Amino acid sequence: MPRKKQFAINGTKIAPGERKTVMLPVAELYDFTALEIPVHVIRGKKDGPVMFLSAALHGDEINGVEIIREIIKSPLVDDIKGTLIALPVVNIFGFQNKSRYLPDRRDLNRSFPGSKHGSLAGRIAHLFMREIVSKCTHGIDFHTGAIHRSNFPQIRASLDNKATMDFASSFNAPIIIDSSMRDGSLREAARSKKVNILLFEGGEALRFESDVISMGVRGTLQAMSNIGMIEDEKVENTKYESIVAKDSFWLRAPNSGTVRMGVQLGTYVKKGQVVGLILDLLGDVEIEITSPEDGIVIGVNNLPLVTLGEAILHLATVERLNKRELKKRGFIYPQADID
Repeated sequence: MPRKKQFAINGTKIAPGERKTVMLPVAELYDFTALEIPVHVIRGKKDGPVMFLSAALHGDEINGVEIIREIIKSPLVDDIKGTLIALPVVNIFGFQNKSRYLPDRRDLNRSFPGSKHGSLAGRIAHLFMREIVSKCTHGIDFHTGAIHRSNFPQIRASLDNKATMDFASSFNAPIIIDSSMRDGSLREAARSKKVNILLFEGGEALRFESDVISMGVRGTLQAMSNIGMIEDEKVENTKYESIVAKDSFWLRAPNSGTVRMGVQLGTYVKKGQVVGLILDLLGDVEIEITSPEDGIVIGVNNLPLVTLGEAILHLATVERLNKRELKKRGFIYPQADID
């Protein structure tokens, strides 16, 4: 019988059927605090795909931290085929300080593939690519909206090949955004290494939101089932097709003032519909914000105070849909214009 291929993270070997937590040393801060990324590895007794799950690349985006914790505690991963590599907190410094960024104020998710001689962000990105991404066939990276912004649960992926489309569809998120790559992102760097990667967005920074977490756990287990890591019959399936959006854009404030929002996350809006009002402090100015296209609200700015040009609503452009199609997927049908 042939020997199984050795599998190791940072020199620590993980045998078939074994679980192990490995610490990836990153740096030591000026107060001697060590920065280490915890990596939990679950290796099945049988060969199969190798998938990474990562969260908190932006240290304040923490719904994914809880999603990953629930997945590695699930009995469904006790008998997987292949290997699961779970990194609930990649940006340890940002997580500790409730911040999006690293100590050098760089955005880790704009620093890939990194360099072993670069900035702290570049070195972490390089380490992540060498020790994690290079060993994987698949990956799911978890994000939320930025501070004071909320995102509707969604999958972002480049849908220009069948394998990625199948992987994205198996997650069964309400909506899939066919999203182009961002320079310096983990998604771009992983794809360049032929890793089939999805990005899950849902919720707001610095919050644990149970509905988003439940959807993330369920979707990840469904995606693992789709690629053969978990037996199909053991996984709950939501049994509906995701809506696919080919583009998305932000509606921006046409004036400075306060915002009175007329729609919420998950609302389907029609071209020309009034979605909010910009008001001045004295009540002399009232400017309507209208949607230039049919779309679904996938992101909102939760701050009621805005300046000219500030992002207010994020819309995914979709073809016109009927009320029944929307409701069965959990979306909100257009409501009357705001007063």
